[in-house]
Amino acid sequence: MSESGRLSDRERRAWFGFLTMQEDVRRHLNRQLLRDADISVAEFAVLSVLRMSPAGPMRVFELREALRWEKTRVIHQTSRMIRRGLLERQTCVEDRRGTRIALTDEGRAVIDKATPLHLRYVRQIFLDLLSPRQLDTLAVVSETVLDNLASDAFED
Repeated sequence: MSESGRLSDRERRAWFGFLTMQEDVRRHLNRQLLRDADISVAEFAVLSVLRMSPAGPMRVFELREALRWEKTRVIHQTSRMIRRGLLERQTCVEDRRGTRIALTDEGRAVIDKATPLHLRYVRQIFLDLLSPRQLDTLAVVSETVLDNLASDAFED
């Protein structure tokens, strides 16, 4: 590891390769979801989290934590999805001042249609290209970086 304020060739290759890969994968997944399911990657993320939630509807702060997004991004994204009829606001029983975000029947139908298409595409453009050893290495790298970031609580 170099402390000189410059990246070594190895570091530059790894860092910029990671950034480029991340953006290109996101762009390809977004294009696929828009084409096949008429939703964006962001919409897919929100719908997926709500669909997989064992408790059903979620408060905004719960969505924020699950998605790892800023609060304003969650609010803007869910507001757009409510206007599209994919989500709805529900009164929060335990806190009358609060609301929960819930899937509508249309939102549930959209995510149920999109999920198998999306998973097939994730395999095609990412998972199937990597060996089991590469997948294990990627998992360890991801977990190491995430563990390091966990000590720095994210507040917006």
